Amino acid sequence: MRLETITGQQVIETERFTLRPVQKSDAGQLRMYAGDKRVAQQTSSIPHPLPRGVIQAFIERVQQPDRDEDAWVMDRGGDEILGVISLKRMDRSQSEIGYWVAPAFWGTGLASEAVNALLEANPQNCKTIFAVVFQDNPASARVLTNAGFTYLGDAEHFSVARDANVATWTYLRKYD
Repeated sequence: MRLETITGQQVIETERFTLRPVQKSDAGQLRMYAGDKRVAQQTSSIPHPLPRGVIQAFIERVQQPDRDEDAWVMDRGGDEILGVISLKRMDRSQSEIGYWVAPAFWGTGLASEAVNALLEANPQNCKTIFAVVFQDNPASARVLTNAGFTYLGDAEHFSVARDANVATWTYLRKYD
């Protein structure tokens, strides 16, 4: 894995793609994929239908020097984005990981590759990383358990796309 930094955020090379910071030029593909109901409903924060300006606001937010969230696109090159992965800073050297993959690439192991690469790079020097997945998304839960996350318990999170509280599983990964 090769690491470099762009505007204070690491670029992480994996076998099949690059995790690189989100750029303004990603807006079209991000809008297309995040606007897909199947993607939006597996996240807590993406609305569906996708309102005008949401993607631009996301891009601006994650590019701010004082941001609390680092976000990377899974870039296969040739202007093809496969998904997004992010780390949101919490207190006490903790972060929360979140990710989504474009539906055309579901079941291909991209989420696992991205999660493992980000854990190995640990760009925020975390001691602990949390994750929350909806219980109707067992594939995402498998990504986490296969990456060494430990199940903590059940909870609920509000999904903007579903306009409802959704049952979740919460996971934890500690660095030794």
